[in-house]
Order: sequence, then C-alpha cells, then structure tokens
Amino acid sequence: MYNSLDTMTKKLRFTFPFPLLAYPIYLWRRSPGKAGSHFNSESDLFTPNEKHDVMISTLCWSAMAALLVSLCFVMGPVHLLKLYGIPYVIFVMWLDMVTYLHHHGPDDHKLPWYRGEEWSYLRGGLTTIDRDYGWINNIHHDIGTHVIHHLFPQIPHYYLIEATEAAKPVLGKYYREPKKSGPIPLYLINVLLNSFKKDHYVSDTGDVVYYQTDPKL
Repeated sequence: MYNSLDTMTKKLRFTFPFPLLAYPIYLWRRSPGKAGSHFNSESDLFTPNEKHDVMISTLCWSAMAALLVSLCFVMGPVHLLKLYGIPYVIFVMWLDMVTYLHHHGPDDHKLPWYRGEEWSYLRGGLTTIDRDYGWINNIHHDIGTHVIHHLFPQIPHYYLIEATEAAKPVLGKYYREPKKSGPIPLYLINVLLNSFKKDHYVSDTGDVVYYQTDPKL
C-alpha cells in the first residue's frame, strides 16, 4: 500500500509539518485505503445504535460551519481567520502531534504492530507510550498517561495519574516510563522529527512488525 502511494501523497503524509494538519481530513475521509466518514451515520465506523448520535453530531457540526460562514460576512474573513482560523490550526497540529507521539517510540522504545493471532486487546493497548508535557499536562487533562487510557478508556481524566501509578507494578517491564520534561516539553520536538525521518511504513507480511524507513524520503 505504501509503495502504491504517489509522490505527492507520500510528501504530504510523511514530511513535517504536513501530517500535523491531517486531522480534519481524517475525520472526513479517514486514512488512504480505508472507507468511511465520521460525519456519515451509515459508515461502517459506527454500530446501528450509534447512528442517531452521529446524525446529531453532524447536524451540530453543520450548524457551526454555517455560523462561521455567516461571521465571515459580518466581521470579514481576515478577522475571523485571526480569532478562529489560526487557533483552530494550532489546536489541530497539537492534537495530531500528541496522538502521533503516543504511538511512535524513539529508537530505544520501538513499538510493535500486532496482526492475526499475535494481536490481543491487551497487547494492542500496550503498544503506546506515555509522555510528559511539563506544565501542559494539566491543560489537556493528563492525556500523557496514554497507556492506561488505552487499556481502560472509561476511566475519567481526573483519575488517569492515580490509575497509572496503580497499574505500573502489574505491568512491570511492559510499561515504558516516560522521559521527564521541564516546564516546556521542548525535547519532544527532536523525538517527533526523528520519528518522521525513520517511521514510514510497516511490512505487509508478519504478525509482529515494526516501522521501517524509506531512504528516498
């Protein structure tokens, strides 16, 4: 699948900073090779009992989009870009970066992908890594405690730290302790860029696979 992508698609998906802007596209069209939309209640993404909620969500999203168009005429597109557009882009980039960092480890923390009989809910949940975001941890509800969030997504954010500490003795060597950050997590920039340089694709064969590098990128 990776080899079949055209040059422009590879550039946009694997070259910094373009992938950090992919979240709205993912919601609308999902990833290349996967069908469905998060705005379509008939999509295979959802179970029959979720369709009503999806319809309400899409209706609310459409109303917000209509409001933004109206505000363009009221206050002008440049003013709306400053008040809404730029903050939205920053939010999208941060959301994509955080999601990416929790699923791509540094060289000493390579994260496997499991397929077939090798996969289980527990193994899948453990193929993530916690991150320390310094003073930003509290702003985004301690989502840096990502392992416990994967294993028990029903735990509310205000119990994530407590739950993580309780799980560490049970998980033992399968828990990857995050690198401690200063007030501002600048160290994550190098982690992100290094991953973009090396983590390009996984093999089509094998039940336990790791990210590999395309030397042409």
